[in-house]
Amino acid sequence: MTPLAWLAYLAIVAAFWGVWYFVGTRAGVLWTRRALEVGAAGALAGLAALWIPWGLDAMLAADLVLVALVWLDAVLAARPGSAGLRVSRDAPPAFSVGREADVSYRWVNDTRRIARLRVRELRPDVLGGSQPSRRIAVPPLGSARDTVSVRPARRGRERGGGFAVDSIGPLGLGARRDRIDLPWDAAVYPPLVTVRLQASVARAQRRREQGITPLRQLGEGRLFESLRDWVPGDDLRHIDWKATARRGKVITRQYEAERRQQVLLLLDTGRLLTAEIAGLSRLDYVVRAALELAYAATQHDDNVGVMAFADGVQHFVAPQRGRAALKRVLDVLAVIQPTLVEPDYPGAFRYLAARNRKRALTVLFTDVIDRFASDALVANVASLRPRHLPLAVTLKNPEVEQVAGLRPVAAHDAFRKAAAEELLRAREEALGHMRRAGVLVLDVAPQRAAEAVVARYLELKRRGRL
Repeated sequence: MTPLAWLAYLAIVAAFWGVWYFVGTRAGVLWTRRALEVGAAGALAGLAALWIPWGLDAMLAADLVLVALVWLDAVLAARPGSAGLRVSRDAPPAFSVGREADVSYRWVNDTRRIARLRVRELRPDVLGGSQPSRRIAVPPLGSARDTVSVRPARRGRERGGGFAVDSIGPLGLGARRDRIDLPWDAAVYPPLVTVRLQASVARAQRRREQGITPLRQLGEGRLFESLRDWVPGDDLRHIDWKATARRGKVITRQYEAERRQQVLLLLDTGRLLTAEIAGLSRLDYVVRAALELAYAATQHDDNVGVMAFADGVQHFVAPQRGRAALKRVLDVLAVIQPTLVEPDYPGAFRYLAARNRKRALTVLFTDVIDRFASDALVANVASLRPRHLPLAVTLKNPEVEQVAGLRPVAAHDAFRKAAAEELLRAREEALGHMRRAGVLVLDVAPQRAAEAVVARYLELKRRGRL
């Protein structure tokens, strides 16, 4: 056979292989690496056709046999997703950003053949999305457990998940590809409270318990303190008629002023919180600080609520107490994201005034640029007084402060330094305007935001400002 005829014949064989590979892929039948190696070896053996007349015929016959074996092997493979091969997941109810958690899968094989699987997991995006493939062998009429470490990519809540599974046949030449849907309602919360913060809250609690026992203050609260004889001037609504009937004289209830306060977290998710610092958005630092403040407030038996807004109110949770309140705050903090819109401060504070009338420490996490850009913010935050105690938490910009503190060595460095100093001056003017309006201001570096806001909360509690 001439080399030209040999090349033409080889092209026909290659086309034959390509057609069957395409048809098999569409039908869910895959060629394994072993099958491709066998086919490549047969193609090399076809070189003998240059000297042996029947060499190419033998190669074509071997290819036909190989294709038949690949398809037969795929048919004999365990079928993923059927009653004979199934999977279940054992995962934590929620994850935390920055912390790994183990997720366990149990594969059950009810067939009488070993299931050799190559699986690629498809997780929700908050848990990393598509994962590298891994191999699992499940014995006949048995089960196998597969444990993997999951490190969340970001906070949020998403639903989805499943597996793309290649089940390899007994000969190792063909595989059957199927998809197994395994829905996953994945919730990723902000980083959990740090040990250092827990220790600081515990120290404050011990100091409070080791000090003088708080005097019970009589007032208009709803905590029952005792019964006493009614005297002219007492509120008639407080008369205890059952005690009056038993004792034969008018008895009134005496109440103790409530010491449980309300803490309301207001999170601005507008455009100023979209900028990044050290790879994290400013909102991520705000979320961490808000979470740790919520934790500290629940430890002090205060009611905690949260509101997130941008060009409209996105979430609102009325102040509540205990672990249930912390869980609801966590659910909100897990899903909020910054958006490139101008925040609607008047609308947000009107919404707040209509739904929360009781006095509260209102902690607003936001940012300011200059006095004129923050006029709407200042006017609306100041409107909370005197009913509420407003505290504005803003994050410094370390990069701008660094440029402002540099010693210029060239002309463009001097211009950058001047621009940075002007930004800092305008920002400080805006913060001063807020302070003069009676708003407490906490301007802090992003990395210290959580620790600083909890310290300010404990200070206000200690001084009785709430």
